[in-house]
Amino acid sequence: MFHEESFFGYLSLERRFSPHTLTAYRGDLQNFIAHCTEHQCLTSVAEVRHLHIRAWIVAQMQAGQSSRSINRRLSCIKTYFRFLKKRRLLDKDPMQKVVAPKTGKRLPVFVQENQMAALFTHIEFGDGYKGQLDRLVLELLYATGLRRSEASNLKISDIDLGRSVLRISGKGNKERIAPFARYLGELLEDFLAIRSATFPATNEPWLFLNRKGERLIPESIYQIVRRHLSAVTTVEQRSPHVLRHSFATHLSNHGADLNAIKELLGHSNLAATQIYMHNSIERLIEVYEQAHPKGKDDEEKA
Repeated sequence: MFHEESFFGYLSLERRFSPHTLTAYRGDLQNFIAHCTEHQCLTSVAEVRHLHIRAWIVAQMQAGQSSRSINRRLSCIKTYFRFLKKRRLLDKDPMQKVVAPKTGKRLPVFVQENQMAALFTHIEFGDGYKGQLDRLVLELLYATGLRRSEASNLKISDIDLGRSVLRISGKGNKERIAPFARYLGELLEDFLAIRSATFPATNEPWLFLNRKGERLIPESIYQIVRRHLSAVTTVEQRSPHVLRHSFATHLSNHGADLNAIKELLGHSNLAATQIYMHNSIERLIEVYEQAHPKGKDDEEKA
């Protein structure tokens, strides 16, 4: 017995994990349990020892998984064993003797400011509902740093046009306030008008509706972003999260305080936000080398 359903009930009801995170955790745990039962011949979680977990890590490496992917899966396994011990379904936590693979820091991928400007200046979105929906999705994600799930779940009642703020329900049902500029407020007003004209009888509370008048799901938001970013950038990743990275990186490049960026992104700790400082440092070096008389290499001066 591995108590999987008790664990997922705990994640859903007590930890308030999002459906997306629950799906990822379910896949990770099923992968681990399958290894334990099929390759280690274990029949119960009580039989799992740290050596079994290490063997699973090796199997992941042999299958070509990156250290980052393995550590993400280990995060699930660590939470799983902590839950079992907390509920007294296990006497000892075998994860305490497991060392996670080391990973190098990966800088966030982002779109350059001039490319974002080109997106909104040169792309013809059209005046119909679909075109205005696409434009507002892109403008909103870039202007506020929302996750795609947060944009999908955004309700009209979450928008305060008078104060120019959004009320966001983020990870773990944590609420935060996201301010927006006047131009976005005008776009929101225009979109609400065309939304009402397109769906005059709808009672749906969601801001973004698909062509059937139903809530626009996160996957549809991903497709909108990917399609339009392909027109202005060659970065391999063209997802809503790249717009979130672009939002934070551009704020940092223009001198925004790191703590303020943390609050705007809804990060629980500053460590998650500090990755954007690396991009800012690279930008400072670039500016110095281009502008300072002593900044250029001797070869360039020759």
